[in-house]
Amino acid sequence: MFVGLVLFAAIVVAAIWFVGVYNNLVSTKHGVAQAWANIDVLLKQRHDELPKLVDTCKQYMHYEKDAFEGVLHARAAVMGASGSRNATALGKAETELRGELGKLFALAEAYPDLKANQSFGQLQQRISTLETGISDRRELYNDAVNHNNVSIEQFPGSVVAGFGGFRPFNLLQFDAGTTADVDVKALFGS
Repeated sequence: MFVGLVLFAAIVVAAIWFVGVYNNLVSTKHGVAQAWANIDVLLKQRHDELPKLVDTCKQYMHYEKDAFEGVLHARAAVMGASGSRNATALGKAETELRGELGKLFALAEAYPDLKANQSFGQLQQRISTLETGISDRRELYNDAVNHNNVSIEQFPGSVVAGFGGFRPFNLLQFDAGTTADVDVKALFGS
């Protein structure tokens, strides 16, 4: 009888342990999903602002068709990657969009009337604010991904993760080109 009680107690403790670890892994997985959703909100807001910026620029920059098309193409790539929840593709698309926006803002320097336009200034500030927010939320997302990945790789989480089918997530990384300065002289053929 005593052996039966000890065995029963051991099974109960193991079940409680398993449920606790499993619930922790579920919580970390949902933390990653929430962090992705937070990035997605800002991406959609920026997605909505970019056509307004392009339209405002078009009124002044009649000869810069490539710059507009580059921004709109990159914008579509970001939304496609975001919708697929592919962090690697989103990182590449974000790098492209940030480069195209940098080129557009650098070209805007050559148009004093555009720079003085209140709508352009507000849109440029709004997009800059969204970029800062995306960067902050990317950091939170990567923290959540790191916490998830460590939890499923460390013992005892690795045992439970194997049974529960938990998988690692990719970090959201942008290429080094995103932080590089835009070569304004090259843009103007100087």
